[in-house]
Amino acid sequence: MAKILFLILCFLAGSIPFGVIVSKALAGVDPRSVGSGNIGATNVARAAGWKAGLLTLLLDASKGALPVIAARAIFGDPAFLIWCGFAAIVGHCLSPFLGFNGGKGVATGAGVFLAISPKAFALALLVFASVFAVSRIVSLSSILSAASMPVFLYALGYTREVIPTAFISAFIIFRHKDNIKRLLRGEEKRFKPGEGRQKG
Repeated sequence: MAKILFLILCFLAGSIPFGVIVSKALAGVDPRSVGSGNIGATNVARAAGWKAGLLTLLLDASKGALPVIAARAIFGDPAFLIWCGFAAIVGHCLSPFLGFNGGKGVATGAGVFLAISPKAFALALLVFASVFAVSRIVSLSSILSAASMPVFLYALGYTREVIPTAFISAFIIFRHKDNIKRLLRGEEKRFKPGEGRQKG
């Protein structure tokens, strides 16, 4: 029962729509009405500037990291703490505060990955940075970085964490299904901070 209640708390913590809060507070803009319409850091940066995007990134990442850290301290179960992180990611993507809509879970997932294994996270971040440096496409960088995380965990000996982390990675990739379609058509936009003022 205690674990179920904790998972619910993790979901609710993850559902806090920091992208909307920060964007409105700093620029008076609702990110859902401009750019891609997403509440994540990338679209917030497009809509409200890089400072708002960076703050959203840090806050969204904290929604993933803190539940994992708390679960480790309270329960100590390596597999369960990842499910706590997953609950936070689902909360971010399906926030009850936004009519069960939300972001794609990348920043919150990054916080989860960082709390699980800083070394594996650093390697996944290197994948993101390398792909982004070449493509300038955030979605492609995020997809490949998420896909690499279970591989790096396995290579580093985190065997109990691999399967639940693979679920997180698969969920994040699934949330990018529209981006994947645009990537296959060669229509995915390259990132330019502050460019989005009209939804599209």
